[in-house]
Amino acid sequence: MTTFEDLGLPDSVLASIKKIGFTSPTPIQAKSIPFALQGRDVLGSAQTGTGKTAAFGIPLIVKLIKEPRSMGVIMTPTRELAAQVLSTLQPLLVEHRNIQTALLIGGEPMPKQYQQLKRNPRIIVGTPGRINDHLERHSLNIANADFLVLDETDRMLDMGFGVQIDKILKFMTKTRQTLLFSATIPPEIERLAQKYQIKPERVSIGSTIAPLASIKQELLHVSEGDKYTQFLSQLHERKGSILVFVKTKHGARRMAEKLCKADFKADTIHGNLAQNKRDRVIRGFRNKRFRILVATDVAARGLDIPHIEHVINYDLPQCAEDYIHRIGRTARAGAIGAAVAFITPSDGRLWHAIHKLMNPGDKTQAPRTNDRPQNKRGRGGGGWSREEQRNRSFKGPRSRSRKFDSPRSKTGSASRRHSA
Repeated sequence: MTTFEDLGLPDSVLASIKKIGFTSPTPIQAKSIPFALQGRDVLGSAQTGTGKTAAFGIPLIVKLIKEPRSMGVIMTPTRELAAQVLSTLQPLLVEHRNIQTALLIGGEPMPKQYQQLKRNPRIIVGTPGRINDHLERHSLNIANADFLVLDETDRMLDMGFGVQIDKILKFMTKTRQTLLFSATIPPEIERLAQKYQIKPERVSIGSTIAPLASIKQELLHVSEGDKYTQFLSQLHERKGSILVFVKTKHGARRMAEKLCKADFKADTIHGNLAQNKRDRVIRGFRNKRFRILVATDVAARGLDIPHIEHVINYDLPQCAEDYIHRIGRTARAGAIGAAVAFITPSDGRLWHAIHKLMNPGDKTQAPRTNDRPQNKRGRGGGGWSREEQRNRSFKGPRSRSRKFDSPRSKTGSASRRHSA
């Protein structure tokens, strides 16, 4: 088994890793860190929750230790992910407090960020929009930045950050090392790698379109009128912290209010919240001050809270890949988690896209959401395969639930409870 000592890291970095409690590198770390230490560009993909931050963070810190003039820039698609990345890196810098950092994200006051930049930080973590703001104001100088990380690159492209990334790279030295990490590697990411990287080492760990095997998944087919009632039943049945995804900001706020009136401890996070409010909500959820967090997809990336035991997709995501990222908020770092998706008759197109993404070799049609069981035994369940008809169980005359397996892997199916 590979250990951090086997990677040839400096003693000071090994000491920080030991204090954090890391025992051995994850597969993505074991494969990508050696290439990055050699100065190679890396195009990495792995399932969410597998340690990608340390996979690029450790080589960056080693470079900064060995080359005092070097500087690193890490870009993420969301504020939450940027803050999470920096919080993961800071313990690794405990033996090198002279290496200053700056967090440049929207929603934070500019004067606070100016103070960070006056300390000549050598690690810049931020979102493309705010980094560009500082470059245009001449408050940020990245001429010496020779280490670039694009984290969750697929999401950044989805959010339209491609042009801003291009602008930022013009301020950096052309002789830089570029590490590009993404949960999925669609064709547009391959094209981006050709544009930004030089003969990158491709590192891929497991399937990036399949959920972790330690996530137990369940589908709950409901009518629109019965959806909220079934949702409350799920909340009563499940123990532990729950992350609930809804479609809109207004829907998230309204859902949290309804849950509080129903005597649940709940709060919400969405794009309209000020950054300090978003930080307070995440901190409260992390500290277990409330049990249920209602979120839009703003939390689908970068929310790393180990005690999330359940993810409920009250509304399906509009983008199939976001389903993988949503349910990846549970079963973090080898834990076991559960996920349930509510599917109404109008969700047929969305669920078909998700099913097709997770089962690319499956020639059978995804379950049709407008089918109705004729009775509790489900006779005549058109659209379901025979195996699905054997496995499904009904939760009542107006809804039905089915546990299902993600694509087969060496580690087992998603419906079996075991450690990753």
